[in-house]
Amino acid sequence: MNRNAKKIRKYVGLFSAICGGLLISTPAISQKAVAQQPTSKINPCPSIYYEEPHNNRILVPRGCPPNAITQKLALQGLLPPPTTPTTPTPDQRRLGVGGELLNSDSLAINPCPGIYYEEPFNNQNVVPEGCPPNALTQQLLGQGIDPSRAIPARPPVTVIQPPLPEEQQPPSTKIALANGMVNIRLVNDTGTGITYEVVGDTPPRSLAGKSDTILRDLTAPVTLTFFRGDGGLLEAIPQPSEETGMMEVRLNETTDIQQDKNTVRIQEDGTVFLN
Repeated sequence: MNRNAKKIRKYVGLFSAICGGLLISTPAISQKAVAQQPTSKINPCPSIYYEEPHNNRILVPRGCPPNAITQKLALQGLLPPPTTPTTPTPDQRRLGVGGELLNSDSLAINPCPGIYYEEPFNNQNVVPEGCPPNALTQQLLGQGIDPSRAIPARPPVTVIQPPLPEEQQPPSTKIALANGMVNIRLVNDTGTGITYEVVGDTPPRSLAGKSDTILRDLTAPVTLTFFRGDGGLLEAIPQPSEETGMMEVRLNETTDIQQDKNTVRIQEDGTVFLN
């Protein structure tokens, strides 16, 4: 009996030693396995660069496929030439998207944009200091002139003329001229006097109410102006006559400002406009 008890105690001790060794070695194995796992890498070109609103607001890091704003600035010559791919800066990683376009100090703007070397700027504007000279800068240097003191040439200014009356409205009527000339019978159907003038042919004249006058031998183009002495509104009605080179203009009182007219123009082809 004593011999069996001793054998049992021997086996129990051996089993305990084996289990204890396993418990001690397990953490070490786990730590070693964790240490052997590869560390994760940061994606330098996250997809958020290509999603709105970042797609049109934020430049991608160098080496990444260009998004919309990067392509746009590159086409305008506002970005420096591409270099070897780089990872995002610490500020870009902190912001998660690379930093705002207008506020990031890490974004380099090309100081010598290509527009300085395209017409008309190539021959009109001096390039910034430190940039390769364009045509104008080379010309000034050749003349011994300091480009920084030169005044950039301004492009010619095109004067925009307002459209003529005939381009703004349809003609009121048309008459047959007599060798390029016309006679106008001006009829004042109002009860008050008016003042009229053929621009370039007659001085201002008066025409009493309920009266008329004939203006003869006027060479087209003709501009006839008129207004009421009391400041009232006038309606002008041009009526071609059966007689060649004759036109009647009747002036009536009106209260409709849309009908108020003070000028009759007869073009060289006999077209008549009211204004």
